[in-house]
Amino acid sequence: MKKSIGILAMLVIFCTGFIAPAPRTITGKVTYAKDGSPLPGVTVILKGTTTATVTDHLGMYSIVVPESGGKLVFSYIGFQSKEVKIGTSNTLNVSLQDDAKELQEVVIVKDDKRLYRKQAPVRVAAEQAKTYDMSISMGNVQPEPAEQWNTEEYDAINENIFHDALRNPLSTFSIDVDAASYSNVRRFINNGSRPPKDAVRIEEMVNYFDYDYNQPKGEDPFAVITEISSAPWNSKHKLVHIGLQGKKIATENLPASNLVFLIDVSGSMSDPNKLPLLKSSLKMLVEELRPQDHVAIVVYAGAAGLVLEPTSGADKKKIIESLDRLEAGGSTAGGAGINLAYATAKQYFKKGGNNRVILATDGDFNIGESSKAAMERLIEAKRQDGIFLTVLGYGMGNYKDSKMEVLADKGNGNYAYIDNITEARKVLVNEFGGTLFTIAKDVKLQIEFNPAKVKAYRLIGYENRMLKSEDFNNDKKDAGELGSGHTVTALYEIIPVGVESEFFKIDELKYQTTKVDPAAQKTEELMTIKLRYKKPDEDVSKLIVHPLKDNNIALGKTSDNFRWSASVAAFGMLLRESEYIKSFTYDDVVQLAQGSRGEDKEGYRIEFINMVKSFGLIASR
Repeated sequence: MKKSIGILAMLVIFCTGFIAPAPRTITGKVTYAKDGSPLPGVTVILKGTTTATVTDHLGMYSIVVPESGGKLVFSYIGFQSKEVKIGTSNTLNVSLQDDAKELQEVVIVKDDKRLYRKQAPVRVAAEQAKTYDMSISMGNVQPEPAEQWNTEEYDAINENIFHDALRNPLSTFSIDVDAASYSNVRRFINNGSRPPKDAVRIEEMVNYFDYDYNQPKGEDPFAVITEISSAPWNSKHKLVHIGLQGKKIATENLPASNLVFLIDVSGSMSDPNKLPLLKSSLKMLVEELRPQDHVAIVVYAGAAGLVLEPTSGADKKKIIESLDRLEAGGSTAGGAGINLAYATAKQYFKKGGNNRVILATDGDFNIGESSKAAMERLIEAKRQDGIFLTVLGYGMGNYKDSKMEVLADKGNGNYAYIDNITEARKVLVNEFGGTLFTIAKDVKLQIEFNPAKVKAYRLIGYENRMLKSEDFNNDKKDAGELGSGHTVTALYEIIPVGVESEFFKIDELKYQTTKVDPAAQKTEELMTIKLRYKKPDEDVSKLIVHPLKDNNIALGKTSDNFRWSASVAAFGMLLRESEYIKSFTYDDVVQLAQGSRGEDKEGYRIEFINMVKSFGLIASR
């Protein structure tokens, strides 16, 4: 008997030893070593993995690690990185020291034929970096104090309202794969403040995340996915989820790239979260390049100059060394830089390849062609050459979001805001194909609602992407681009026929009547989705038609895709103080998001959940 008990005990111990250790959550606070103040926006990475997070406005972080531990790496531009071994405690507080570095001033000298660059060494501490005026005559450097005013600019957004499906059955808009608004909103929240309403573009927040859509199977470069349920914030209304999944092309099968890095090296870029972060970002992109890819570098400040002739991706050292030599000073001739960058891209144009200018800036153009209208006309003219545009935004205080969004929209491009090195990795490494390789251009949608089933509808977000009904069939009308593997999601809130809603009351017409086709009463179709797109090198669009039946299912039985997109949209509406959100709260957003987080390999979704929790505390004060 004793022998049997002993054997049983050994079996229990043996089996227990093979139970996979549960992960644990490490939390802590990151502070400035000099005065103990919290450091928001610090990147925290589990060494050797892609698991990462950033500190919030209080310097707090939370990250899931294996039970066995490992090492956490804390990094932020302007501070010395710190690597800390995880011990037995689940709390790990860290302080970071300043990182003094040697800066070299860029000086552009112009004669009748060419632009040259030379460096004048200047040594300053990172937090004391000053702006310098760039001379284009004798190369003299004149110091100017850095501006401290907050002059950020955002275009006004008037939230979409409900439209009558009987009298106005068509809704037409351009897709938007940009995600700049989400990371910019995150920057405000991490700094402990409420983002400006006009900085909140709900479609960009929703489209920041990837969704688990099926890959396209036909000849079209994207698949269409639809789903209908009740709106989480208003049970009387329905929510329609429309998803597009771009075909993912393996990196080795992507066409060769002709890239021009157009880098703002003006005085406004001297802050640690601008040019230093910009250079770190582009270095990560350079590491992803192949031998068949080529990169040229154009810089602009008081003037523009070509500082690196097109160089093969095989010569990464040369490209990185050119980036390392760049530092900030002077005024901002953005128009001159754009002209030179596009001229360089055109000169080395790769037929059938990926020809693209990557503009990295804070958008603060102040000499030459600098107004939003002038920049818009300039970019519209340049896109005719078959050269696409990617805009990467950096910094705060003088950030010109409105100009950068216009540049990306009008230049057959996309737009991302880089607030930390983790975001740079997401945009330029994890989403390399989607950011840089277009598979469909001028993608637009037109939805026709069945007035027998839909009383009224409103598109959530996309306010600055709305098109006229006649624009849908006009192939000269510019629209959005879809990259390799990209997902695009759009949400419509619908008031069904027979439902009384406080948000939609219109009197009957006195002089005319509008009748519904009897066939519309008999069909199960709620709406018909039409899409048009062009191949990247073509000018004639192709039409796709996708009817959607009224197969409403309970919210709790919808996909993670549906509920996650709804939670992000709800958060955006709360930030914008939308009248349509009713009594939905930040806690409701968290609950909806937690139940639809899914696999979340990169941790982007848990970061969103933590951000909503954090902002909920700020908003409740």
